Amino acid sequence: MAAQLIVALDLPRKEDALVLARELQGAVPWCKVGMELFTLAGPDIIRELHDLGFHVFLDMKFYDIPHTVAQAVKAAAAAGAELLTLHCQGGERMCSEARLAADSYGSKAPRLFGVTALTSFGPGEMPGISADPSDFALDLAGKARGWGLDGVVCSGHEAARIKASCQGLRCLCPGIRPAGADTDDQQRIMTPARAVQAGADFLVVGRPILKAPSPAEAARAIQAEMKAAV
Repeated sequence: MAAQLIVALDLPRKEDALVLARELQGAVPWCKVGMELFTLAGPDIIRELHDLGFHVFLDMKFYDIPHTVAQAVKAAAAAGAELLTLHCQGGERMCSEARLAADSYGSKAPRLFGVTALTSFGPGEMPGISADPSDFALDLAGKARGWGLDGVVCSGHEAARIKASCQGLRCLCPGIRPAGADTDDQQRIMTPARAVQAGADFLVVGRPILKAPSPAEAARAIQAEMKAAV
């Protein structure tokens, strides 16, 4: 499967998110609903984006006791999320119960991706963890497949090592910045081309598209770079 672009609809109003989504119709396959938009708009935003023709990635990074996370996964699946995130640091029981909850939806089961180390973390910045973020991400990814997850969220810098050592595990990479774009609050960033070459399956891009004069043109340019990198 060729790498796919996900546009992060990280906007302060539901109406703004839907206006942008309509502008992106036909230009991108996926939209991300994160904590800000989901808190503002609730689960109805997932249905509305589906109605516009998008696949929906719900990025809530579930992290709680196993039962609570399992129930949250069921709620996300019922709302129509096709891909969602939970923290690998929740451990084996949490991830395994999330898998069972997702599978109860049969053919409509969402794909589960485990967050390894946030791309905003630089070396020495993870509280209580002395390992380098990239090494820590690789260690968690090695466990994720056995816990029933479909993939992991990691920076492009970890993708090649994860794909080489974790057979069949997919990589979703935020922190993607076209050459010359602002890094904002991200630390471990990578260009779209380099991320694809490293083996990323999904690239999440927010502000470089949201802030562009023409978001649709910016999205198409990123996808052209992704395609040329194969």
